[in-house]
Amino acid sequence: MDFSNINFDAVEAAPSFEPIPAGNYKCVITDHEQKPTKSQNGSYLQLKIEVIEGPYAGRIIFDRLNLINPNATAVEIATRTLKSIGAALQVPLHNSEELLDRPLMVKLAVRPASNGYDASNDVKGYASAGAAPSAPAAPAAAPQAAAAPPWKR
Repeated sequence: MDFSNINFDAVEAAPSFEPIPAGNYKCVITDHEQKPTKSQNGSYLQLKIEVIEGPYAGRIIFDRLNLINPNATAVEIATRTLKSIGAALQVPLHNSEELLDRPLMVKLAVRPASNGYDASNDVKGYASAGAAPSAPAAPAAAPQAAAAPPWKR
């Protein structure tokens, strides 16, 4: 294949997909999706989490919460995790939309490579990204498509 028509100066090299070092990172949950489990007997809530500060800003991590599963322990772990996220965001949770675009601290660990899979990050916890608000927040208004998320303003 001839590459003479490609302007390599106009693009950046592809980013590394090595795991982020273990530690605490300021992040936001940017997206969520309910997906069926591999065995098709339940579903999980997949959270797309973006690091928003420091040298790893822009990197994406995923967390999966098994909220509908025949394994009661998996559901309990997911429910506790969701409660931790609500506490970190300092909001009562009524639906998954309330998780989005709010800064929080995410504790990451590195899972070593094994069984043919590369090393990856695991979410190990959530915490508040700052001081509690001085007054209760008003109910969220409908999001505006053109408005930048709070962490990008």
